[in-house]
Amino acid sequence: MTISIIPPLDNYYTVTKQAQDSSSYCTLQWRRGQLLVKAPGQVLQPYLLSLDKQQSLVKCLEHSPVSLVRIDPKLGEYWLKVWATACEQASKPIFLRIPSSEQMSKQGGLWRSLQWLFDWIVALVFFLAVSPVMLILVLLMGLYSPGTFFEREWRVGKRGKLFRAIKFRTTAVNKKNLEEKAMSDSDSLCVYPCDDNFSLTEDEENVTPLGRWMRKYNIDNLPQLFNVLQGEMSLVGPRCWTLEEAVRLSSEKQRQLNKLPGVIGSWEVETESKQLHLDSQTS
Repeated sequence: MTISIIPPLDNYYTVTKQAQDSSSYCTLQWRRGQLLVKAPGQVLQPYLLSLDKQQSLVKCLEHSPVSLVRIDPKLGEYWLKVWATACEQASKPIFLRIPSSEQMSKQGGLWRSLQWLFDWIVALVFFLAVSPVMLILVLLMGLYSPGTFFEREWRVGKRGKLFRAIKFRTTAVNKKNLEEKAMSDSDSLCVYPCDDNFSLTEDEENVTPLGRWMRKYNIDNLPQLFNVLQGEMSLVGPRCWTLEEAVRLSSEKQRQLNKLPGVIGSWEVETESKQLHLDSQTS
């Protein structure tokens, strides 16, 4: 018989002020199968092994009855990515704790189902139509920009759910950075070794010629059709905010995160930002 060394979540204890100052960056609350990750405060919370070690956090989530995790945006982008990566490895959905929207609650389930079916059919047809173009881009990337073909960036979906938006890689792979990250301690709680994008340089100077062309025409976003097929995005809808942007939104604007984000809306925002960037360079 297998005996788990992971303590159950119904073992509660009170976080003291001294414990908070020394190691705790958050407090936990167990509510109806949901684990709430909140800003530090003196509350009675379930016991978890060290939250400062990634493998311990992943194992606790894997062996717990947690059905989903809700996390406070006030914890900041770093810890949000830490928990998002751990939940991804433990196969647990994670949501931002955002204000609810009355408009979302009034929408019927039949309308949402029809909208999802329409998006899925159109996205599948469009994917089949552009698949030759995507295949050519993959071949060109293999020839002129060896490395991974895709980038996976944390985005905020419907009702604050965190998911990975898929895009074509447009930057050069920094081999030196890749080796340094691979040598880092795998047991330490660092988001970069766990992030699929950690080997990519983010400087504008490292954008490949092919990547610059794909960005100009938003072709790098074509793989987001996979997100539509998975139900994480819609074809038409509001902007899909990045995790970095969502953290900085006001409480009122965070209500927009209750809606299913759209691919076209996000592409329009990216096109406008690229135009402003080019205008600032030419002026």
